[in-house]
Amino acid sequence: MNRFKDFQEFSAHLDGLGLFRMDLTLGRMQAFVRALGPAPSRAAVQVVGTNGKGSTATFLASVAQAHGLRTGLYTSPHFVDFRERLLLEGEMLSEQDWTDLANALERSAPGLDLTYFELLTALAALAFGQAGTELAVYEAGLGGTWDATTALPVDLTLFTPMGLDHEAILGPGLARITRDKAGAMRPNGLAVTGPQEPEVLDILADRAREIGAELHHAADLAGLPLAKHLGLSGPHQQENARLALAAWRLVARKRGWKADAQAETRGLARAFIPGRLQSVDFDPPLLLDGAHNEPALIALARALAALGLRPAGLIFACLKDKDLPAMLPLVQGLTDGPILVPELPGNERALSAQDLAGRLGPRARAVADLDAALNLLAGSKGRVLLCGSLYLLAEFYTKHPRFLTRPAT
Repeated sequence: MNRFKDFQEFSAHLDGLGLFRMDLTLGRMQAFVRALGPAPSRAAVQVVGTNGKGSTATFLASVAQAHGLRTGLYTSPHFVDFRERLLLEGEMLSEQDWTDLANALERSAPGLDLTYFELLTALAALAFGQAGTELAVYEAGLGGTWDATTALPVDLTLFTPMGLDHEAILGPGLARITRDKAGAMRPNGLAVTGPQEPEVLDILADRAREIGAELHHAADLAGLPLAKHLGLSGPHQQENARLALAAWRLVARKRGWKADAQAETRGLARAFIPGRLQSVDFDPPLLLDGAHNEPALIALARALAALGLRPAGLIFACLKDKDLPAMLPLVQGLTDGPILVPELPGNERALSAQDLAGRLGPRARAVADLDAALNLLAGSKGRVLLCGSLYLLAEFYTKHPRFLTRPAT
């Protein structure tokens, strides 16, 4: 007998678990893996880090697809619909597929009491197994040691740049954060890192030695792709693409697949993920970017400079747990124009618009909501940048979902 009669019932169950409920242990996910039986023969890669995880995972999945492999991609968070998190061959599953997966999980591994993120991770692994994927790519949620994706068997763990974020959960300071994320490395496993601070590299190397893992540097395995050949904009995406290429070549060698340079180029060019310096034809014309911490804002500023873009204005919001003193000068430097700060309705974690605007200085103004900000900047001759919070982007995509998908070419 099925537990969930339809998608709405499963969706309500998922919402009832609480998006932000966390219990940072691996016991429940390990029980799920045991219930699945022997480890699948398909290849799998886990992507861990602070910034660039989603982009790197997307590049890797796109390169694998360009080689003709049946590929699954699991990322987070979503903007509008949790189904965005799980893609098979670049496409979301239907509502019926999700309902069937949830019921299959209940039958094979009942009573696990999984958290919101654990349940979606388990369903992704189940979906990839049922679909016969040849390569599954899993983006970690936050941290590494206790992240649900760390319970899954993988061929390779990737480390994107580490930075200060989620300190209330992972601990204060870059060293604490890195040690937590380094815990995702598997004993005697393979790992590849992109560029990191020296302190981070030392911690990763120490962890690899402790557990007998092999740690590679992406720069030793792949050249830096040209920015003009990438589906995602900005010079920082070159390093994300290189890390993805390095991962692809290692996995291909391990699995006996042939890596083809032309297919790699096609895959990098086809990669798409919303909210990564995404140019949108709107009124006002927009640039949408998910930068929401200090390292991401630095990368965003460099990307804008490299592309010769100077936003005519800025729409910015952020959460209370961010390092605001470090972020404020970066935000102020993104534009010479007005800075509008909308409220994020119903989000208790958001900093109030009035407070944030006051800290941003005389060019900043608090407004009621995103629509008010867009209306005030309508008619701008240059592009307006919208960034600072994924929840702000989610509000935009909820009202304008056509921008969530790759534009037709």
